[in-house]
Amino acid sequence: MSSPSLLSRLRQLAADPALAPQLLQTPAWDGPLCRVRLDNVGHAPQAVHDWLLFDGEFGIDPAAAIYGEGFQMLAQTMGTWQAPQPVGRCPDASVYHITADQGYHTVHNLLLVQVPAGWLLLAFASCQRFGGEFRLYPSGRLQILINGEGRQLLPGEHWQSEALLCLEGPDREALLATLAARIHAEHGSLVDSVPTRPSGWCSWYHYYADVSAADIRENLAERAARFPTLRYVQIDDGYQAKMGDWLTPSAKFEQGVAALAREIHAAGCEPALWVAPFIAEPGSRVFQDHPDWFVKGDDGLPLPSEKVTYGGWRCTPWYVLDGTHPEVQAHLERVFRTLREQWGIHYFKLDANFWGAIHGGHFHDPSATRVEAYRRGMAAVLRGAGEGAFLLGCNAPIWPSLGLVHGMRVSDDVERHGPRFRQIAREAFCRAWQNDRLWALDPDCVCLRDLPNQRAGETDYQFHLAALVASGGMVLAGDRLRDLDEVQAGQLHKLLALCEERAPAARFDDMNFSRGRVALPGGGELLCLFNWDDAEREVEVPAGALDFWDEHPVGQRVVLRAGQGRVLRYR
Repeated sequence: MSSPSLLSRLRQLAADPALAPQLLQTPAWDGPLCRVRLDNVGHAPQAVHDWLLFDGEFGIDPAAAIYGEGFQMLAQTMGTWQAPQPVGRCPDASVYHITADQGYHTVHNLLLVQVPAGWLLLAFASCQRFGGEFRLYPSGRLQILINGEGRQLLPGEHWQSEALLCLEGPDREALLATLAARIHAEHGSLVDSVPTRPSGWCSWYHYYADVSAADIRENLAERAARFPTLRYVQIDDGYQAKMGDWLTPSAKFEQGVAALAREIHAAGCEPALWVAPFIAEPGSRVFQDHPDWFVKGDDGLPLPSEKVTYGGWRCTPWYVLDGTHPEVQAHLERVFRTLREQWGIHYFKLDANFWGAIHGGHFHDPSATRVEAYRRGMAAVLRGAGEGAFLLGCNAPIWPSLGLVHGMRVSDDVERHGPRFRQIAREAFCRAWQNDRLWALDPDCVCLRDLPNQRAGETDYQFHLAALVASGGMVLAGDRLRDLDEVQAGQLHKLLALCEERAPAARFDDMNFSRGRVALPGGGELLCLFNWDDAEREVEVPAGALDFWDEHPVGQRVVLRAGQGRVLRYR
């Protein structure tokens, strides 16, 4: 099917047949970009829930391969139109309860469909106020809608939809590059202000919440002796007394985090801090002193997040600061200004950001959507963090974060298991087009040592290393640095060199992600090979390759063991 006929069929799909007669919907096309205006021409307010832009049979083969974005970081879709499959562990519908998905499957903001002409890309190029959704029915029916969240459209007023981009072509990467340029035009990108791609060490993946100041000091000293190019030392979750009280350290940080941050500065690197700005546990001072700052339930009381969505991973129930409340905005700005000016911290890993865009509650500003609530809160964080800060979004609402973070975690937490290595690699590869366009991509930490409850085989770690090369993003070490042997230290140094060089993400032949190429900025190319299967396979490669890790020559036929990844270098 040719491109014009397929896209013209989209333009001819029906609008909402159930639209109230007082609401007038007017689409306006500018080439491949469509914006829809919704006017209330009646005399009474109209509550708008599902604002249906297009609806109908689209002529797509139900067996067509698809990729779809999730609303939040842990949700992505692959499989086929007729049989969509989650990529990760936490789908939007079944785990986060964002959509009902009865008789259809919801994709948020970006849908890719493999068609005879190559790929069809449907995406919302903006997310200023509303989230965009694509509902896929097994029959091939498609609904494109804006989630109005039941907000009131007043008489004589109008809404403008987010910008819908519709493209088709043979080159998937080229289509995604066009989308990135459109998003940049709508939102800008904070990554433009980041001169170097961040690297560092993170406390979470060895110590988890049991981290102490002594652990930070030990790794700080090891970093100076063996890994001086690691720029940041990230103090992750566990330093705070309570979730929500980010300026009050736990007893394990007896001299305070500010003093430790000064030690990190004195050692020649920069402190980084984990903060979950939108959540608080019941015993926190911020929740006890200011219950009026939190998103409310139908009963008018602060809403425990577990009533409407996934409740969180520790110190629950979580309550959610209301980003539309002026006092909350002042609080967030004050916290991050304190961390910057008094603690000397400019790098922040912002976790649990999804909850800032929680659904199912009531905001201080009843006209605001969850996207606006989140974006207002994040704007306050940005003001407090100040110029020169680096904000890393984590467990974030992906599209609502556009233009508000410098970096973005794009995969689940790393664990030292083969299946998790493969899961997070697929998640990162699907989002690799965003790297250095929308934000610096964070594929999560380099973890090369077993833990008592996390064990992986040699081929699993080889897959993990190859996936980090192919992801082309930030590099943060997650092991206790003292435990790394010389081979593992050498592998980390190789990754750090690619990070410093700002090597791009791999360009894959297809979305099977078995063979990808990295064009090195300084010349040469890396060939990344992945065996996702449970059986060994042999692949043919061009002559002249060296193994990336040990520089040994490689023949033209490479055997990949089950679950193995390899990286080959070509001069």
